[in-house]
Amino acid sequence: MSLPAITVGTDGSPSAARAVGWAADEAARRRLPLRIVHVIDAPDDLLMATAPGMRESAAGAGEATLSEADKLVRDRHPDLAVTTRLESGPIPQVLREQAGEAFMLVLGHRGLGGFTSLLLGSTGLRVAGFAPGPVVIVRGEPSGHGEVLAGVDLFTDNEETLAFAFDEASLRGARLRALYAFQLAETLIAAGDYGDLGEIEDDRRARLEEILTRWRERYPGVQVIAEIVREHPVLALVQASHQADLLVVGARGHGVLQGAFLGSVSHGAIHHAHCPVAVLGPRS
Repeated sequence: MSLPAITVGTDGSPSAARAVGWAADEAARRRLPLRIVHVIDAPDDLLMATAPGMRESAAGAGEATLSEADKLVRDRHPDLAVTTRLESGPIPQVLREQAGEAFMLVLGHRGLGGFTSLLLGSTGLRVAGFAPGPVVIVRGEPSGHGEVLAGVDLFTDNEETLAFAFDEASLRGARLRALYAFQLAETLIAAGDYGDLGEIEDDRRARLEEILTRWRERYPGVQVIAEIVREHPVLALVQASHQADLLVVGARGHGVLQGAFLGSVSHGAIHHAHCPVAVLGPRS
């Protein structure tokens, strides 16, 4: 039985090249094959049929893009099993299909043409929110902080998020920072409506430690830092990402990850984090 591949999308942009490099390193770390995919954005079949040479030109450019990415990977990891694939169709749809076959889908934060709209538009963000496996958006420059940052939600299931985060920390020999952030209305604080703020923080810290207990037991070699921050979750995650090699978040939640994936927290993390962001959907 063949191993599932780590799949990376490329459009030839500098951002995509960084994503290809990140995906190659991850595939080598996990001892998995790498698949490099380029998608010809072809939403209008009539246009392609009536414009002489357009399809052939797009295919030729796509093959050149794949060849360049393949060389980048082979120079970096000569022994890594690498395949390339040229696809055609609406980019978000094709990438969702690719994600369904892959262990992980990796994308650059910005790119040329369709890949830019893929990541900045609501349809593209749903690729991460509803993919069956992890989707990693590669942001920032390579770093060696030795830390994986996980956004923890005290009020929903963290199974996929923490499983992936601890696995990454273990593979990298990195520490894991489990961060829960919450924000209280200043007017209600001033009015005393929340009661003792210290008790609130102590209660939430106890919940966080309870959640982490079995993961500490499962990964005794991983140093774990549990952190509670009274701050807007986006600001807390983005600030903490300065010292992280990878930020891991769930696609939706109620606490640090409140709302659907297109809500402010997960959306904000993807757009403003200073390191790659792994998004875990409900079935990752």
